[in-house]
Amino acid sequence: MKNQELLLGYDVGSSSVKASLVDALTGACVASAFYPKTEAPIKAVRPGWAEQAPDDWWQYLKAATSDVLAQSGAAKTSVRAIGISYQMHGLVCVDKDLRPLRDAIIWCDSRAVPYGQRAFEALGEDRCLTHLLNSPGNFTAAKLAWVRENEPDIFARIHKVMLPGDYIALRLSGTPATTVSGLSEGIMWDFGADAPAQFLLDQMGIPSDMLCDRVPTFGLQAEVSREAAMELGLSPGTPITYRAGDQPNNALSLDVFEPGEAATTAGTSGVVYGVLGRVAYDAQSRVNAFAHVNHTAADPRLGVLLCINGTGILNSWARRNMAPAGMDYASMNDLAAQAPIGAEGLSILPFGNGAERVLGNREVGAHIHGINFNIHRQAHLLRAAQEGIVFSFAYGMEVMKQMGMDLTTIRAGRANMFLSPIFRETLSGITGATIELCDTDGSVGAARGAGMGAGIYADHREAFAGLRRLEVIAPPSQGMDAYREAYERWRAALEAVMALKTNKQC
Repeated sequence: MKNQELLLGYDVGSSSVKASLVDALTGACVASAFYPKTEAPIKAVRPGWAEQAPDDWWQYLKAATSDVLAQSGAAKTSVRAIGISYQMHGLVCVDKDLRPLRDAIIWCDSRAVPYGQRAFEALGEDRCLTHLLNSPGNFTAAKLAWVRENEPDIFARIHKVMLPGDYIALRLSGTPATTVSGLSEGIMWDFGADAPAQFLLDQMGIPSDMLCDRVPTFGLQAEVSREAAMELGLSPGTPITYRAGDQPNNALSLDVFEPGEAATTAGTSGVVYGVLGRVAYDAQSRVNAFAHVNHTAADPRLGVLLCINGTGILNSWARRNMAPAGMDYASMNDLAAQAPIGAEGLSILPFGNGAERVLGNREVGAHIHGINFNIHRQAHLLRAAQEGIVFSFAYGMEVMKQMGMDLTTIRAGRANMFLSPIFRETLSGITGATIELCDTDGSVGAARGAGMGAGIYADHREAFAGLRRLEVIAPPSQGMDAYREAYERWRAALEAVMALKTNKQC
């Protein structure tokens, strides 16, 4: 590879669009920018609704592209390939002129829940889980069923439906297309037939020709059109060679491709995305399974997604309400470390941010258990809060283990909860996994994915050879029993609360 061979990665989120230019030779990020500078608006016409204008994403992308090209001073001909990461589970509907018919219904919109449940009951749990690996839930197909029933005039004019990343690729190239990974995240892929889920489309009254043609996740998907090149300052014909939803792409960004590896984030909410080497599902749909970026029918790779709503939001609540006034997070972590593992019998359940899928979509609330007025101080409360967050991850990971996943390596960015030594050490101690903290983000990962798709890198090992491990946390040599004892006490408290909630409902 020659110098000034650059890879351009986009990360199209619901808050902003980020662009990064990566040196293909060194893997270093040479420029990055995001727009808008304040959080992008989300339209909520009714409670539970969430929409964004697809053309707004394009305007943000144009501004970010202009910025990174100006920062780098690179010639437009130096951009060798483009990769796209995007907010998952959204719905974009376009007409025959490939223009949006309505605002996109995005991932956090909940209006389609009854439509997914209706299909789940009509088709049968066994058929849905064995073929789709999930309930149709509130995913893209269910959102389209909502449009069919509630906006028939718009539905009649739909030429193609796509995910947010598909729409960005369309604007770049003029060519509508999607991927197997994308169809699986929309719950429109039949893993048994290795084809679009015709039985689900038929039940929902969705014509199969509304789906875009499929392109590979890695490989030539399309080329930048002359019109888009003029808007962006890129060269016509620049290849688009990779796209994936934000969680699979976050895993790719952290070099998570093989069974036993997982990517984790712990901001306001928390996610564990682990790779499974066979097609499987959770019979209770407590976690979701999608085709990972390197999935094939011959060599399955599923991304199993665990989401916990009440993670970092508990830690920030604890800082505001439990820590001394004005204390920063680093000092709060130091204070929490004064309490021993298990916080001397104190357990906190972190489920105070809505219903949790891993708990069967029950809203059990946050709880403090075992408090002793003669023993427990601020340090105990702060430590128990962080341990409770980790234990919620461990609880979900038990579901993953039941599916056949044995997590040995967990990778994350050094940010949010992973800045806390207690959080990192507890996670390693309770799971027995090695924690690796890496320097990367979604747009940089998308750029490296583009390099793989363009054949610049032979495989993911070469693509991520330059990925910086900032810190490695090995499972502790001592204290494993203490972590396990604390977790079992926490788990017993959770089961008691869930039993109480169930009895009250009965």
